[in-house]
Amino acid sequence: MHISDGVLPVSVTIGGYAAGAALAAWSARRTGSDELPKVAVVTAAFFVASLIHIPLGPTSAHLLLPGLAGALLGPASFLAIALGLLLQSLLFQFGGLTALGANALMMGVPAIICGWIFRKFKGRTRLRHMAAGAGAGALGTAMAAIILAVLLATGGEDFFGVAEIALLAHVPVIIIEGVVSAFTIGFLFRVKPELLEHEFFKPTKARHG
Repeated sequence: MHISDGVLPVSVTIGGYAAGAALAAWSARRTGSDELPKVAVVTAAFFVASLIHIPLGPTSAHLLLPGLAGALLGPASFLAIALGLLLQSLLFQFGGLTALGANALMMGVPAIICGWIFRKFKGRTRLRHMAAGAGAGALGTAMAAIILAVLLATGGEDFFGVAEIALLAHVPVIIIEGVVSAFTIGFLFRVKPELLEHEFFKPTKARHG
């Protein structure tokens, strides 16, 4: 789902960087020092999951995990995804540096939204957590695919067909991500439920031992 360099208009690229930088700063401010190990683990998971991808012209299809990242990290999920995308761009040339802002928005904004949805509907039981995790996982990828199609469409008529193919290609990915997120959330609820707790609208304070 990475957008390559040179696909988006300059105005969209600049706007993506401006909005992405603002959200990354907000995400960093909402990330306490005690959350950094969890951010590092989620960033690594996102990085590895995206390595196996199917090229689709100027973009690609692969596992994304934005919904799961949002469920685990809340506001910090945007920072984790942005860091993962930066490393992928520098180390493997996935996506591109000029499209980094747009790629971060495409995957990071759904992560934040799905993190809020998960917190709102997760309930207190393992089954509710798994259902909320499945919904967040599927919705995160669906939203990212829609944003991808919209961004590709800004590149002109030449990319309309690619946008449609990319959207359809992510239908099975949406289902897979829902299943993966459900079982991951269910497992964490059983072994370490505190990892599923995060705040959205209260300042995050680092805890000192």
